[in-house]
Amino acid sequence: MAKVGLIAGIGVLPVEFMRAAHVLGHEVVVIGVVPDIDPALKTEADAFYDISVAKLGKIFKTLKNEGVVELTMLGKVTKEILFKGLAFPDLKTLGVLKRLKNRKDDTIMLAIVDEIEREGFKVLDQTVYLKPFMPKVGVLSKAQPTDEQWADICFGFELAKQMGGLDIGQTVVVKHKAAMAIEAIEGTDKCILRGGELGRGDAVVVKTEKPNQDVRFDVPAVGIKTLMSMIDSGCKVLAVEAEKTIFVQQEDVLDMANRHGIVICAVDQEFVNSRKDA
Repeated sequence: MAKVGLIAGIGVLPVEFMRAAHVLGHEVVVIGVVPDIDPALKTEADAFYDISVAKLGKIFKTLKNEGVVELTMLGKVTKEILFKGLAFPDLKTLGVLKRLKNRKDDTIMLAIVDEIEREGFKVLDQTVYLKPFMPKVGVLSKAQPTDEQWADICFGFELAKQMGGLDIGQTVVVKHKAAMAIEAIEGTDKCILRGGELGRGDAVVVKTEKPNQDVRFDVPAVGIKTLMSMIDSGCKVLAVEAEKTIFVQQEDVLDMANRHGIVICAVDQEFVNSRKDA
């Protein structure tokens, strides 16, 4: 089987991708582009390189030398890096930054994807090996949503879609059909912490994909860190978009959610519409 390239940021998602690719017989070449990536990437990858996200030229050269043709990008590389300033970017990276018409998420990621494809690589669908991690419609936890929580889930789902359509973020925190927090540059976890604090407990977290989501990047994902942020801030419900959200560490997350009485469910637009019409 062909080698697969993985440009990896922070979190467990790159590890799950690597392991799923290994199960299918692929070799995985990993480029760690930020500090604090999961140590399993270094120990389990067929080849591992630590190269700054600011060195696109070196990343491309390394992948070509390894014989990689197809690759994906997974893991958190926060936009704060761009606003704080990249350390010693190379000419390839400077060229990408210069062409940005703004610094919205999709603008940045599409510019990077375009540059990767100009170099002759194919950028894979992020979910290509991760479909089993994307839950179908239903309640996954032991705790069930109350009628009031269902109303907030439906309200939050539509609000998250609107925010995604504006390319602001994928996550919202709501309570009593009011927005407590909307994800922006700070990322999902800080959005949850802020929203939970403002909601003073029992808030509802909703995460959806953006309308016209490009599955080559920024596919929504949740995991143990998401739940820990909810526990820390007192949020009581996590609703994700069914079959569109990657749910990693499911067994551990559901076990922890059940012990804390937290609801986890997956919904889609059809389900939301049916709840509203009921």
